[in-house]
Amino acid sequence: MRLAWTTDLHLNSVPTPAWEQWFQNISSLQLDGLLITGDISEGDDVIRQLLRFVERSNLPIYFVLGNHDFYGSTIQATRQNLVHSCRESSQLHYLTDLSPIRIASGAYLLGEDGWADGTVGNYEQSTIELKDFQRIGDFAATGPSYWKHQLQRIGSESAQRLRIKLNQLPRDANQVLVLTHVPPFREACWYEGQTTDDNWAPFFVAGQIGNTLTEFCHQRPECKITVLCGHTHHAGVAQMSDNLQVFTGAATYGRPEIEATISVSADALELTRLAP
Repeated sequence: MRLAWTTDLHLNSVPTPAWEQWFQNISSLQLDGLLITGDISEGDDVIRQLLRFVERSNLPIYFVLGNHDFYGSTIQATRQNLVHSCRESSQLHYLTDLSPIRIASGAYLLGEDGWADGTVGNYEQSTIELKDFQRIGDFAATGPSYWKHQLQRIGSESAQRLRIKLNQLPRDANQVLVLTHVPPFREACWYEGQTTDDNWAPFFVAGQIGNTLTEFCHQRPECKITVLCGHTHHAGVAQMSDNLQVFTGAATYGRPEIEATISVSADALELTRLAP
């Protein structure tokens, strides 16, 4: 199977010529599917953009959502709308709603939105305040004193869903591709060639997702996990253990790119970066 990976498209900010160029680049690669690790667009435009691509390409899309995808709504309402729309399309696969998908002998694909959950870094002394708190209904309806609790709750729910999926993997699984939006480790949270500090980490690291991945990799040393994520708009790779590697994708507003192609076989998963 040959796949392409892209992340943080923010298609609501992309001019039509740039969208067309991105589409032509994907079409030229002779793919079996497209992987998207969140921040596709905003609100109701997310499903419109996904359907727009499917109508033009007829390629299956395997995706998770990022924080921007929930803007103008709530987390529950957005997910429910996406689940409903995807169940009406044979080409759209919202991985947060799905069990692991077999993509080759011994190779599986799974995903979970994830959330920067305030468990890494110094939340109390951080000077960062994201637009999420004003533009996502779950936070806008409350106040700052509740935000840390909400972040940790959402992160815990994501980690629990991921744990269930990992535990569903059959014993023959030796290669697993995991899609998520937020880097699950500080070491994978890249910005201009450096990893994050305590000020930014609470809002850019999904610590509970990271714990779940670490636990599984310790329990299943024969199973190699490759994680794809985005969120930071800067590329990097983190080797967390012999069987756990995390690739973080780059992005530029208004100029969507193909981050990498991925070839999956029974014996190996080969990732080739394309984005500059």
